[in-house]
Amino acid sequence: MTEDQNINLVFAIGALVLVASALFSRRMGLGEVIRSVLGWIAIFAIFIVAFSYKSELTAVWHKVTGELTGANDQKVVGGTLKIRQSADGHYWADAEVNGTPVRFLIDSGATTTAINLNTAQASNVEIHESSFPTYLNTANGMVEAQRGTVETLRVGPMMALDLPVVVADAFGDSNVIGMNFLSEMKSWRVENGEMILEPPERAEKQ
Repeated sequence: MTEDQNINLVFAIGALVLVASALFSRRMGLGEVIRSVLGWIAIFAIFIVAFSYKSELTAVWHKVTGELTGANDQKVVGGTLKIRQSADGHYWADAEVNGTPVRFLIDSGATTTAINLNTAQASNVEIHESSFPTYLNTANGMVEAQRGTVETLRVGPMMALDLPVVVADAFGDSNVIGMNFLSEMKSWRVENGEMILEPPERAEKQ
């Protein structure tokens, strides 16, 4: 269990104690108290699960809503991945980090692929704790990050192996695909509001 999950568990237990104390102070019947406590336990359990797996749930939400509305912003055509420009003007990709669904912003201005700490922990990314930290100049100022390695990063039909990444809690909920992934492609370009990524020749032959 991660540190964040431990904190959530302590918070939930404390909140349940407060709820139970309030119920008993109202001199309710034992059966009604038990039903109320069980109801609150279910609510807090849902909250903890949702918070602990928010990265995976966010990715699933994007996929499900896209299927329901017919508005999926990426599709594979003949081995080529096409990503439609979103309403915010960016290009977003549904990817998998070590098999875990993750939503990424594609940023050709970023040298290295960057993931936040929650994503790294959820997808078992190897973080090089013994290495010296690196400092990145972001929109929010200078950020200290650790270097890490993603065993597999899959975006549509394309997959990068042992991809170097930077990891930082300061990235918030953001995950960014940078040039060290894009440069492995046969080609990538933007045409008519779509980003088009062609897999490397080695992937085409598989």
